[in-house]
Formats: sequence, C-alpha cells, structure tokens
Amino acid sequence: MRIGWCCKWVPPPGDDRPAAALNLRDTTIAALSRLTPAQATEKLLGLVHHNIAALAAQVEEVAKAPPLERCLRILSGVLPCYTHPVARPRYDEPVLRAAAETGLAPIGARARAAGVRLSMHPGQFCVLSTDSATALEGSVAEVEYHTQIMRLLGLTGSWHPEGAHINVHGGARGPGVAGFRRGFARLSQEAHDLLTVENDETAYGLDDLLPLAETLPIVFDLHHHWCHSAGEHVAPEDPRLAVVRQSWRDTRPIGHLSAPREDLLPEDQRDPDALPDWGRLMAAGLNARVLRQHSDRMWNRAINAWAVAHLAWTDLEVEAKHKNLASHDLAEAARGAGLG
Repeated sequence: MRIGWCCKWVPPPGDDRPAAALNLRDTTIAALSRLTPAQATEKLLGLVHHNIAALAAQVEEVAKAPPLERCLRILSGVLPCYTHPVARPRYDEPVLRAAAETGLAPIGARARAAGVRLSMHPGQFCVLSTDSATALEGSVAEVEYHTQIMRLLGLTGSWHPEGAHINVHGGARGPGVAGFRRGFARLSQEAHDLLTVENDETAYGLDDLLPLAETLPIVFDLHHHWCHSAGEHVAPEDPRLAVVRQSWRDTRPIGHLSAPREDLLPEDQRDPDALPDWGRLMAAGLNARVLRQHSDRMWNRAINAWAVAHLAWTDLEVEAKHKNLASHDLAEAARGAGLG
C-alpha cells in the first residue's frame, strides 16, 4: 500500500532547502509569442532542464521515504506548453528532444528501482466526453502528450506498468458515458493502457462511471463522492468498490483523498475526531462550493481513520494544499493504525 502527494513539494519545518529547486516552472503562450523561434527554443530549453532536475529531486525525495509513502503525481508541465502550436514545433528540434529523452529516462529508472508509483493528471480542460470537435482534438492531444512523458519515463508498453496512470475526469455531462467512449476510442493503444477516469463532485458520480469499468480503471475520489452524494462516507466493503477494484484488473487501484477546509467550517463542527456531517454543515449556511474546497493538511483524524481503512484495497493520493506535508499526515495515521 502506498500514499502519495501531488505535483508540488513543500519544505517540512526545519528543512532549509529552497522549494524552487524541487518544483517545476512554467511559462505562458503570451510570453513565448513575443519571442523569435530561436529565443523561444532557448527559453523552453532552460525550463526543461530546470523541470527535469526538479522532477529528479522530487522522485529522489519520494524514493528515500518509507515504502508506505512512495507515490507521486507529476505536474503536467514537465515540457511547458507542449501541445500549443506556438511551442509544439520547438520540441521537434534536436536540442529539446534530446533534453527530454536523456533527462526523463533515468528518472523513470530511479522510480522503478525504488518502487515509486507515478501518475499524471491533465487539467479540467481535458474533456474526452465532448460534442465539440475542437475541444476533443485538444483533449486527445493533451492525453497523448502525457503518454509521451510516461513513454520517456519508461512506463508504457503494457497495462499500467508499475501502477503508472494518467487520470482524467468524466468530462461534459451531456455526451455522457457514450461520449466518453467515443473520445477514448481516439487515443493510441499506449494511452488506452495508461488512462483512468475519476468521479467528480458534480457531473459524474461513482455510479455514473461504473459502466466504464470494463473499458478502463476507475479512480475513486473519496472526498468527491462525499460532495456528490451529499454526505456519504463509503465503507471499504461497499459492493460498488468491488467493481472499481475489478476495473484495474491485476493492478492495485489508486484513489484520491482530501478534507474540507477547517477554517471554513463553523467552530462547533471542527471536531477532528468526528466525520464532517454534510446535512449539519448545509443547515449552518455553508454551500456545496465551499465544502468542495481542499484543506491545507489532513487535520481531521476521523477522516484519516476512515481513509486508512480504504488502504486495504487501494493506494491513495492526498489532494491537499500543503502537498507532501498533508500526505505525511495520512501516512502517520496509517502507521498509528499498525500499517506501513
């Protein structure tokens, strides 16, 4: 079982390493558009060199952690602006292509050797279930870019090797599951073998995604389900989760976890030893938008205990603002329960 953090490293108390050295950098299309092609290539090359060094440092950080905490979601912008027409031709130039190929391969090898599970998560604009031809073209290109990163890391060629995956949301509600399947069919076989789909807080709940279980793995987000269902804390023995487990075939599933923001809850409902009560929170005047926001840390011991019980069947990525510090909170709860 593994617990992971997402994309950005936050220095623990007493750690004087600069966060910038362990975090990826980006640029904007507007900034690139003001440059000549040669200048754009030079700018992107500098960013790629920095991002590869930062990603290597992140993977090393995770590789040195206890086995329970060897899981990492990679920020999408390893190769900044890759799919945009302003930047895409620059990445075909030998100097940038060589930087990506020679830089990412040893990072993937280090992760595999240390048993670090890697994932990626395209942004919300990546929508496979869409009726817009333009949006679908962009979404397919985005998934294939993420697949390219996984390929350079040495994590393609089979079904979710080493647990690697590229996770997307269900997307636009209108086209539904049939629309998602049409978008999925546009992807390469390598992308098929890496893609997963996650329930969200509004359009696609767990029950909506279960028909896709024979097509690709389902990532169960515990907090999203709590929001979508207006307060259900799903038990690990729930029969729907058996379908989720089966969707991963012989690979261990992964799920997502977060907690509502403590500072947005009424003082009488911040008990860290009680699961948040959706009905009481709504009655106190909060709305769903507020409750969907992620906390800084995993402050609620009851949520942590509930999540630790789910480690019996799934790994968990912690989606909280303080990233590795929050995932360590959950790992400590797991160790307190005798795991890891």
